[in-house]
Amino acid sequence: MKAAMRNPAQDYLLAIDQGTSGTTVLAVDRGGKVFDRAYRPLESKFPRDGWVEQDADEIFDSALAATRELLDRQEAPPAGIGITNQRETTLLWDRASARPLAPAIVWQDRRTAAICRELKEQGAEAMVQERTGLLLDPYFSGTKLAWMFGSDPDLAPTARAGRICFGTVDSWLIFKLTGGREHVIDATNAARTMLARIDPPAWDDDLLDLLGVPRSILPRIVPSAGWSASTDPALLGATVPLAGIAGDQHAALFGQACFAPGQVKTTYGTGCFVLLNAGSRPPRSENKLLSTLAWQIGEETTYALEGSVFMGGATVQWLRDNLGLIRDAAESEPVAASVPDSGGAVLVPAFTGLGAPDWDPNARAAILGMTRDTRAAHIVRAGLESIALQVCDVLSAMSADTGSPIAEMRVDGGAAVNDLLMQMQADYSGMPVVRPAVTETTGLGAALLAGLTLGWWPDLAAISRIWEREREFAPDPGLDRAALLATWRRAVERSMGWAR
Repeated sequence: MKAAMRNPAQDYLLAIDQGTSGTTVLAVDRGGKVFDRAYRPLESKFPRDGWVEQDADEIFDSALAATRELLDRQEAPPAGIGITNQRETTLLWDRASARPLAPAIVWQDRRTAAICRELKEQGAEAMVQERTGLLLDPYFSGTKLAWMFGSDPDLAPTARAGRICFGTVDSWLIFKLTGGREHVIDATNAARTMLARIDPPAWDDDLLDLLGVPRSILPRIVPSAGWSASTDPALLGATVPLAGIAGDQHAALFGQACFAPGQVKTTYGTGCFVLLNAGSRPPRSENKLLSTLAWQIGEETTYALEGSVFMGGATVQWLRDNLGLIRDAAESEPVAASVPDSGGAVLVPAFTGLGAPDWDPNARAAILGMTRDTRAAHIVRAGLESIALQVCDVLSAMSADTGSPIAEMRVDGGAAVNDLLMQMQADYSGMPVVRPAVTETTGLGAALLAGLTLGWWPDLAAISRIWEREREFAPDPGLDRAALLATWRRAVERSMGWAR
């Protein structure tokens, strides 16, 4: 790295962005600019159909290694650290030794589909949705915990003895970074466990009883901004405040400065996640979207409406790693652009089921509409189209829930740099797509939350002035969107229920 990336003063913030495919660490200055970064990849394992696991120690090691690499290039420690993380991924560890007790069950994992089905048959979904804003789906942490306790009879007595900690990835990182002193979870991550009511944010005894989860394993819920702890100096060579925490999609909404009700962002990562700022009251969805926290700053809570797509950038990874149709993710754009359309091919990437608005854990991937003329470029283009079309399904549900059209959508994440995909998104959704100057808004949002806690910015208005747009993609007014979306929905319907 160039010497210009060194920061001689303690005048920057660090953001640890622990994602599904790896950990990115950013150095952010007072102008909201990213001036240095480090990255470590992270492996997922797929031991059975629908199972997705990671090694908890590897999760932390990737975060620590990337953080140390970046800090080695600076001349002083940061003023503070913000943490953002893959949500719903579920970990259990020994309170005394910090030893993981099982593989981390990743948010994409579908092993608890039968548990969810049983709970629905018992009539539990109405209570779950009313208190948590969530639907009964294997996506969330609660049924993952129920499965863990059901699979290992030794866990329950050990938990009752106070020797086990549960956490999502933010909890795990903070526990390790503080040398085991802090067992906490921020309000946005707690809202994704299916164990907490969201108004106001708090653990719920009825939900804990429903899923057989002992209260003794739970972390303390803290705000996204307005709380802080300190790192163990033995880990980073200094005591640094941990001052901002949020699940990745909430951090991205914050990093996109979507502070006004009705503003929308989509993050294109491993999955695609659409969030709409819903203001100070939890929204209620009639179209299978989720009501969740946007963030909690001190005692003030902001809520969001969310739609989750499980296969976004992961679809491009599949085209690369499983089919070998492209050499790297960036090649998807020129290969897809080499043909004018997909030649009638439609790819439904339901490899781990479907998220919003279909919520079908038994759906499986399909490629439909192929002919003898179908070539690799058509399949690659159909893969990019599938990402945009899944987001369109969520946007349609979101507009139906709010009763008003969405003015524009702000975009971020790794795949947001793909100009062809962003133009597809504008064309298929019929709305302007705005890409910011900083597309790493997940990490940026964590840094901004930390800076808000530390007094770097006095309020949200000051943070809004930092946000800059880089490019706007305007929709094609001549495209027959209705026919395109109808064909897509026909394909989706054929993929549903397949694993049954």
